[in-house]
Amino acid sequence: MKVLKFGGTSVSNAANIIQVKNIVSEEAKKEKIVVVVSAFGGVTDLLVEAARLAAKHNLLYKEKMIAIEKRHLEVIQQLLPINNQSKTLSYVKKSLNDLATLLEGAFLIGEITQKLSDKIISYGELLSSYIISEYFTALSLDTIYKDARLLIKTNEVYGKTTVDFDATNTICSNYFGTVTYQIIVIPGFIASSHDGDITTLGRGGSDYTAAIVSGAIEAKSLEIWSDVSGMFTANPKLVKQAFAISNISYEEAMELSHFGAKVLYPPTIQPVLKKEIPILIKNTFKPEEEGTLISKNSNGKNKPVRGISHISNIGLISLEGIGMIGVPGISKRLFETLSLADISVILITQASSEHSICLGINEEDIEQAKKSINQAFEYEISTHKIKPCIVEKDLSVIALVGDNMKSHQGLSGKMFSALGKNNVNIRAIAQGASERNISAIIAKKDVKKALNTLHERFFEDNIKQLNLFVMGVGNVGARFLNQVLQQKEYLKKELLLNIRVIALSNSRTMVFDEDGISLEKWKKKLANGETANKEKFIETIKKLNYRNSIFVDNTANEEVANSYDTYLKNSIAVVTCNKIACSSRFDNYSQLKILARKYNAPFLFETNVGAGLPIIDTIKNLIASGDKIHKIQAVLSGSLNFVFNNFDLNTSFHDVVKLAQSEGYTEPDPKIDLSGIDVMRKILILARESGYKMEIDDIKNELFLPEECMNTNSVDAFYNALNKNTEHFNSLYTHANKVNCRLKYVAQFENGKAKVGLQHVEKEHPFYNLEGKDNIVLLYTDRYADQPLIIKGAGAGAEVTASGIFADIIRTGNY
Repeated sequence: MKVLKFGGTSVSNAANIIQVKNIVSEEAKKEKIVVVVSAFGGVTDLLVEAARLAAKHNLLYKEKMIAIEKRHLEVIQQLLPINNQSKTLSYVKKSLNDLATLLEGAFLIGEITQKLSDKIISYGELLSSYIISEYFTALSLDTIYKDARLLIKTNEVYGKTTVDFDATNTICSNYFGTVTYQIIVIPGFIASSHDGDITTLGRGGSDYTAAIVSGAIEAKSLEIWSDVSGMFTANPKLVKQAFAISNISYEEAMELSHFGAKVLYPPTIQPVLKKEIPILIKNTFKPEEEGTLISKNSNGKNKPVRGISHISNIGLISLEGIGMIGVPGISKRLFETLSLADISVILITQASSEHSICLGINEEDIEQAKKSINQAFEYEISTHKIKPCIVEKDLSVIALVGDNMKSHQGLSGKMFSALGKNNVNIRAIAQGASERNISAIIAKKDVKKALNTLHERFFEDNIKQLNLFVMGVGNVGARFLNQVLQQKEYLKKELLLNIRVIALSNSRTMVFDEDGISLEKWKKKLANGETANKEKFIETIKKLNYRNSIFVDNTANEEVANSYDTYLKNSIAVVTCNKIACSSRFDNYSQLKILARKYNAPFLFETNVGAGLPIIDTIKNLIASGDKIHKIQAVLSGSLNFVFNNFDLNTSFHDVVKLAQSEGYTEPDPKIDLSGIDVMRKILILARESGYKMEIDDIKNELFLPEECMNTNSVDAFYNALNKNTEHFNSLYTHANKVNCRLKYVAQFENGKAKVGLQHVEKEHPFYNLEGKDNIVLLYTDRYADQPLIIKGAGAGAEVTASGIFADIIRTGNY
């Protein structure tokens, strides 16, 4: 004989019940089965709310009654042939009249006892099981209905009843051993005391009913059918990559169900555990899927962690003081106090010094717990031997579960390291001697991030998901997105990095997609996005609270640069080609570095100098390995190098600058490049990265632009001024040509001083043959004293800048 239990979602409407019938009829062809059913989905909540309203003299309870009646009558009318409806309708209406009487009584006396509550909420299962039984009978299935109150006996502690297994096992064995029907339908959740009063087995108790019957009749197996395809490695609503566990042990299932795996009611396993009856978790709506088999052996193939679970709405209560050290009986008094207050403890941790004990309990019990403990230790508190209880709220428990965890070293370290890298603060830790469970209390707001972080660490072949929030989708930004699209599969396969773009923004619109924006259609999606708002952009990222979050700044906007500290303080990495932050005041630059270290959030800006060239990274490695940089000579403006390489007397300076802008080599305002400001920022950043404290005002700028060009206030005016000063630029070229030199815009740092300006470069110098938009950097150090370390290559252009940003993101993924 086999027991099948169907949950509330499985029987929530007529269409679903038809699916249940299909499953039951197929199983009944093979062997005799017991079918345990829950109340129709949502009906138990309606009953609880109706009782609450009635007890408060609120006539709205009658509206709940109307909704309950409507649900059941609609199902009858949709399922049963008209000729078979009369008997069922009569039973249902009589039951609803009895229910109305109970609710009216609660309304009149203005209260509801636990005994009365049990009676009221039992109607959900009583009605659903009877209707389903009559439906099966109407289809000529060999079916009988049996009231679970006649099978399962309990004590008289209403609401939290205890099953009398001796009596229950005898009754079930006798009944099921003699019944001849192929299908026996019984209501879940309900039972009765020895005096015949209705009792209930707790929310989720239909699972328990099925397990009790399975154990009593020593069933071949227990199948629990719901709307999920088994027990998952994590809550699939919070962790998209979670998957069903094919096999799991009884102990592992108990741990996961205790810690919030709602597919299974925690007490369910106890009645079947001793008799080693396997439990199969199946999906009513996808019966072909394998589901999860719970048995004596987990068959986990030595996988140490089998699942990750959590409990929300936890409060942490701490008792501490010097009066606890070495004093026997403190723990006994504490737990006895909570037991007398009917408060269950979820997690316990105690310092080895005995100075403090922390307890995790349901948040709804926290104030009562605080009151009870403070009263119990009133004397010790008054004499300052123990402090009053310290209470923390808005917490959750997360737990790693697995039978084989005890035989694998370093799991705790991996767990806490992964959480720490994503700035998930741990308030308390507990681990049993069996090492089947490692639990930690964290802030409730961090649950989703923590679950995804741990799932990624233990279940996804170490594939690390990077969540990008991109601001700026112009020349550089657009090419960057295209590069991500092209390399996405390669990165996942070869570097174990899964890159998702969660948000995009330009100056007009912004768009968020929690599942990741399609990079084939990002332009259309952004065009239809909401109005851009930098503050809302930041707040949304903080609210999403994703692991491995990276803010990517492809702008040249000062306001955006000024927001980096906010991102870093929230453990959001920053990757930027925007030079403003790193060339701002030294204390601001230094503070951003400090925040990056403090909050474990990488702050990378390789593209600030040399686009995709590894200039900053090389300097970092030199400094880290103990070298010291004394002198830097560099051509750092790809745009200026392009301009002066293409400028001659046959092509006006104006036209060459125009060409450079159209090719994407200059800033939107080319005066930034030609004025030397951009190069000043770059040499400033290199000096700072070399370990020197310097401000932008310390750098000497030898301008080559006429004053008229510098005083313009628009791009058009700047180009007009270039035209007017053609002779000036021609004379610069002529003078250099006469002495067989080329014009190069050079940045130099030496002896703590820096300068930028246009210089004549002779043929023998490494700068002379620098072509196109290339950059070149000469680093003179302790180790490279006579012959400098030379870094040379394309130093401007949207494509190489985008690749530099991309490289920084990959570096972030490897942190």
